[in-house]
Amino acid sequence: MRGQGALMASGQQVVVFGAYGHTGRFVVAELRERGFRPVLSGRDAVKLKALAETGAAEVRAASAEEPESLDRALAGTAAVINCAGPFATTAAPVIEAALRAGIPYLDVAAEIEANADTFTHFGGPAREAGAVVVPAMAFFGGLGDLLATAAMGDWSVADEAHIAYGLSSWHPTAGTRAAGAVSRQRRGGRRVVHTGGRLEHRYDAPPRSEWRFPEPLGLRPVVGEFTMADVVTLPSHLSVPEVRTYMTAGAARDVASPETPAPAAADERGRSDQTFLVDVVVRSGGAERRAVARGQDIYAVTAPLVVEAVDRVLTGRTRAHGVASAGKIFDAPDFLGALAPHITVELWP
Repeated sequence: MRGQGALMASGQQVVVFGAYGHTGRFVVAELRERGFRPVLSGRDAVKLKALAETGAAEVRAASAEEPESLDRALAGTAAVINCAGPFATTAAPVIEAALRAGIPYLDVAAEIEANADTFTHFGGPAREAGAVVVPAMAFFGGLGDLLATAAMGDWSVADEAHIAYGLSSWHPTAGTRAAGAVSRQRRGGRRVVHTGGRLEHRYDAPPRSEWRFPEPLGLRPVVGEFTMADVVTLPSHLSVPEVRTYMTAGAARDVASPETPAPAAADERGRSDQTFLVDVVVRSGGAERRAVARGQDIYAVTAPLVVEAVDRVLTGRTRAHGVASAGKIFDAPDFLGALAPHITVELWP
């Protein structure tokens, strides 16, 4: 099925806004590999030109602060993928430009507040326009949502969902650091949790505990309530009042330390040697269901996630329109199956 979709969508132009960023470069490469024609866009024309020299691509410089430049960048294209954070600054202008152009919008935002803003401010306009807007189509937010949706199976409701991130390390990009700074500023020193069916802010420190991951990780110390975009994407369509996310303690220390260097390439695809295991558990009454995903490099793996999503949107393999998360708009088990060999997935029972 993936092959058929790729053949049907191949050759179409897809704008990558923020193309020269760390994740943007992976997305551009994945688009080329899948037969799309990436259009490189972003604020810095010099960086765009340098990236274009690595492979044939059209360059269209644009700024989120200049709507006319975004209109020119999106003109005549099939879709736009926003890879330019902080998304608190870029998401709304690029979504508005996509709606004006009449093309689908997808982004890779991990920022909780930016994703919540997208659902709040663009749900109505996108639905009325019959448009497709998919926020957080990335490792954080999108993958967890797909896994939880697949684990739910025929359940219409669940009591709680837990997403535990087992990262071998976490070397943050400059974009991750910038987005985190914006989120912290917006929260005013508070942290976010999803409980009782809504987002709440708290001033206390997140709890520390242990999580028993599947092998080979096993029992590991984690930071509980290390809240990620999953607390926006899952509840947007799943009836689960309690959503908790966890991060292995070592990775949490890595991303918090200003001394941690950016990721370094360790293979021919430019991926780092970071590995991940995402363990998702949903519970209803006394029953429990589980989904586990394994792979390499959380930034690199965002590329096949968002490009598979673009392919499905452009070939009509969707279940919704308007603003919709990955688990809402796509057939979650089928989508996860299409990600091999980038990600391996197991579902229990």
